[in-house]
Amino acid sequence: MAKFKWAADFFGSLKFRLIVCFVLLGVIPGILLRAGVLNTYEKRAVFIRTSEILSQAKILANQIVAGDYINHVDAATINAQLEQLSAIYDGRVMIIDESFQIVRDTYDLDAGKTIISEEVINSFYGNEITKYDSENRYIELTVPLLENTTDETEPRRILGVMMVSVSTDSINLNLEYLARSTRVMGIVLVCSVILLAYLLGNLLVRPFHKMSKSIEEIQTGYGEDSLSIDSYTETAQICEKFNGMLGRMKVLDDSRQEFVSNVSHELKTPLTSMKVLADSINSMEDAPIELYKEFMADIGNEVDRETKIINDLLSLVKMDKSAADLNIANLNINELLEQILKRLNPIAERQHVELVLESFRPVAADVDEVKITLAFTNLIENAIKYNREDGWVHVSLNADHQYFYLKVEDSGIGIPQDSLEHIYERFYRVDKSHSREIGGTGLGLAITRNAILMHRGAIKVFSTEGEGTIFNVRIPLNYIS
Repeated sequence: MAKFKWAADFFGSLKFRLIVCFVLLGVIPGILLRAGVLNTYEKRAVFIRTSEILSQAKILANQIVAGDYINHVDAATINAQLEQLSAIYDGRVMIIDESFQIVRDTYDLDAGKTIISEEVINSFYGNEITKYDSENRYIELTVPLLENTTDETEPRRILGVMMVSVSTDSINLNLEYLARSTRVMGIVLVCSVILLAYLLGNLLVRPFHKMSKSIEEIQTGYGEDSLSIDSYTETAQICEKFNGMLGRMKVLDDSRQEFVSNVSHELKTPLTSMKVLADSINSMEDAPIELYKEFMADIGNEVDRETKIINDLLSLVKMDKSAADLNIANLNINELLEQILKRLNPIAERQHVELVLESFRPVAADVDEVKITLAFTNLIENAIKYNREDGWVHVSLNADHQYFYLKVEDSGIGIPQDSLEHIYERFYRVDKSHSREIGGTGLGLAITRNAILMHRGAIKVFSTEGEGTIFNVRIPLNYIS
């Protein structure tokens, strides 16, 4: 099984693909070059041989006509030249007269016989014909024997045809030798390319092996805190992205640990208070009923506080789920805000805070009623709770063709500038003592921001310490998943 896994890893690796690419880039051009060289050599050699024979045949044809050889085939000089031409080029020469009869054959096989072929007939029309038969390995050419005349205006009579057939065995032998040589060179080239590709493949993928090893060391905790392999531009970019992701993961891990610690602390605090109150009651003998009632009221308050923390945590967990959990419906935002302010108005009256809603136009939008109500309630309730006595909270609603805008402005205690970037963090409190007095859990703004982001919206805050705070919310009228 391990062998199969090794093979699968190798054949799927970058190294193997680089080797294949190098081999293809090296071998395919070599094969094409070899075929091209052999083909070019054959054509060139046949052309040169044909040109040489044609040149000699023309010279000899002129001598045959001048010596009236067709009628005097026993001319020793011309016979010697015919035999010499046949011997030099390892070929056969035939002289054919006007009646298509072979009057001379250097092979002495067909003398006196009649020959009719396409090439001979074409030559009797005054054409020089050349033909190469690669399958049977010979060159054949026919040259017309034209009568000599002093009058250039009169057409020259064709007295006969000289046919020359020459073997190309010597060309084929050279071609086979060249093919063997190029084949050996091709094998050497393939082996060299494979070796070079393997070495280059190792060299090219070595930085990736380093990266893999470094990542493994980082995972086990024995490596460096960051990845730094800048062998290539690509590896440097990968390291940069990896380090950014690693930094983000560390931030998330730190945030998770801090969140768990804060949850543990927040849940433990009411329990500790209840334990102290219960122990105090149990340690008292014959305690007055009023004291029992006071302690039980305090325990009830701590239970309410614990319940609120748990409910906020559950809300936050739901907000962390995907937006597919949203129950989108088209709602009247004006009526929704009026209901929220109606529920919060008693709290505002107890705080002596004036609560005002201003709607500039009717607004209907696609929202999840539960989540958006929770978000708006948190913003307005915070504006009431963190306000000064005889203060005010101004809520305004407006819209354009694409978004609706909610603005929550108060005359409260404000937020310090150094705390503005942290207010959406879970369990973060600007004024911890004041937050505990009013029962804050430090989760309200985190829930609010998550709900708004799930609706593809945005939230911004502007605040001046001691003067007040403004929250601006923008949410699309039409929800797009």
